[in-house]
Amino acid sequence: MNQDSASSALKDWRRWPWTLWGRQALAVMGLELKKSLRGRRHWSVLLLAAAPVSLFALRAAVELPGEAVQALGGLAVVYAVVFRTFMLRLVVFFGCVAVFANLFRGELQEKTLHYYFLAPIRREVLGIGKYLAGLVSAGFILGSATAASFLLHYLPAGSSQLADFLFDGPGLGHLLAYVAVTFLGCLGYGSVFLLMGLVFRNPIIPTIVVLGWESINFLLPPALKKISVIYYLESLCPVAVPQRGITILADPAPLWLAVPGLLLLTAVVLFLAGLRLRRLEVSYSTE
Repeated sequence: MNQDSASSALKDWRRWPWTLWGRQALAVMGLELKKSLRGRRHWSVLLLAAAPVSLFALRAAVELPGEAVQALGGLAVVYAVVFRTFMLRLVVFFGCVAVFANLFRGELQEKTLHYYFLAPIRREVLGIGKYLAGLVSAGFILGSATAASFLLHYLPAGSSQLADFLFDGPGLGHLLAYVAVTFLGCLGYGSVFLLMGLVFRNPIIPTIVVLGWESINFLLPPALKKISVIYYLESLCPVAVPQRGITILADPAPLWLAVPGLLLLTAVVLFLAGLRLRRLEVSYSTE
């Protein structure tokens, strides 16, 4: 291919619609991030994220290094239980509700959504841009809370043991895995609550339904377990948790299936959100 042909191909590539849509989505994302920094949209998420950090910081402050501290293996299991039951099922879940359910609902309440609809941009692209902004915000806030709580959890064992655990043991891998699972939780739950914010005028009841479904996941048969976000997230956790009580066991999803499964779920839900956006009409009088 000569230089003229390569230049012509590059120009044609730049004229493809998806390149324009990508730039528009990134522009919307940047605008939404600036709005979130100037406003108070994410205060509730910050309070949620501060809860586990405060609890672990209090524990680290009152428990002296080396005093009544379990072995690092025991601490790993304890954090795995706390992460699954508290971080994923409460902090990440409700943090995503606060961020993503209000991406369009908040604009309707503030009576500013029509400005976006008047812009020369496809509504699906608008939805993707807003979703990316919410993902960056929620992922950064909740991921930082996960990392801070993880480090504070091991701090009473002593700084030298913590350093050995992180850099000479599996600690750093565990930390990165938990932060990645938190981000994937924002990815999956975020798409679900974005769609709910578009479909339902009051997303409280559907949120309770989703919370109930995710909470009884351990009781569902293996086939139904896979129709949930928590199943894939728990499969990616680096430390296994002993099963107690009444539980219907199912093999965790392998890495090659868990991550694509979450991505596929997110893509399908965002596609449905785009269809909803096409039919959405702004009527502030009914809000």
